[in-house]
Amino acid sequence: MRIDKYLKTARIIKRRAVAKEACDQGRVRINDLVVKASENVKVGDIVTLEYSHRIFKYRVLDLSEHVRKDEAGELYEIIGQGE
Repeated sequence: MRIDKYLKTARIIKRRAVAKEACDQGRVRINDLVVKASENVKVGDIVTLEYSHRIFKYRVLDLSEHVRKDEAGELYEIIGQGE
C-alpha cells in the first residue's frame, strides 16, 4: 500500500492530499529513509512523521484498504512522539 494512502486509511492524517504533501516536503520516513508518496509500506515498517512541529513514530501492524473509523487505530502502534 502506498504510504500516503496508508496515512489516510489509518487516519493518522485526515486527507490523502495532505499526506502526499507531507511526503513531498520530506517529512515522512519509512525505516529512517525519506520517502515519496508512492513508496510502499509493509507490515513491521517504522513510519516517522514530522508534523505540526512534532515527531511521531508508528509501527505498521496491518494493511487494509477499507477500515471503519473506530478500527483505524488497530492498523498501527505508536512507539514514540516528541518535540
